[in-house]
Amino acid sequence: MPPRGRPPQPSRARTRTAAPVPSSAPEPTESRKLFRVAGLSAVSALFTHEPERVERLFFDDRLKPAVGAFCKAMAAARKPYRMVEGDELAKVAGTVLHGGVVALMAPRTLPLFDTETARRAAEPLLILDGVGNPHNLGAILRTAAFFGLPRVLVSDHPGQALPSEAAYRVAEGGFEWVTLERAPALPAVLKRLRASHRVFGTALDQTRPTVDAGALTGWRGKQGAKPPAVVLGNEEDGIPPASLAACEAVLTIPGSGRVQSLNVAATAAILIHALAAG
Repeated sequence: MPPRGRPPQPSRARTRTAAPVPSSAPEPTESRKLFRVAGLSAVSALFTHEPERVERLFFDDRLKPAVGAFCKAMAAARKPYRMVEGDELAKVAGTVLHGGVVALMAPRTLPLFDTETARRAAEPLLILDGVGNPHNLGAILRTAAFFGLPRVLVSDHPGQALPSEAAYRVAEGGFEWVTLERAPALPAVLKRLRASHRVFGTALDQTRPTVDAGALTGWRGKQGAKPPAVVLGNEEDGIPPASLAACEAVLTIPGSGRVQSLNVAATAAILIHALAAG
């Protein structure tokens, strides 16, 4: 019996003591605060570039040999990591498509794009203005990383997908290799960008002369040539009129005519290959 006037204390058997590793999946409130990155490629890229961002690590038995170095890094940083069963890992990841390993990290904030920095870098740019599907965003970042495109911009279009757990899963580590930046008030940004880049909008616009992806190559090494910047629009509605009007040229990808268009991620893959080749 506890002393009178004091509430009963929980029994010692029910009290959980702090431990260097969690004994179960994170509580729902904790999971909402941290960003879940799943899959060996994505988690490997995260540990390669920013291991300090990882707050917790979970993996299943089959991935144990592959994550040994990650566990050592977590132990050195005195952060929790744990091998768990498949059903528990699915709870941590929020999906069964976890690839056997899940890292929890603090969410990133996207830096603001600066046209002056872009002018000095003289690099090609891919700009997304309303690409709304997070899987498309992830696929585009994966392609950009594969071909070595250094920078991708996203506008403040209300439908624009931003980094998410689904996008990270599809990107397979692409977010760690490509600089993703915000470009609010995109039409004004595009007008300023034309001083240092040749700005193309992808659209089916019969009122303006069009070029194909070949216009994105051949600029490297040419005196006075500007690197290209290409704008991709929403999957359903395309590029907003104000953004398209701010582009100096319209770009299309000729096809057989058997289907009207490509998925935006497939279109991006063709254009990224041309941008990276220069």
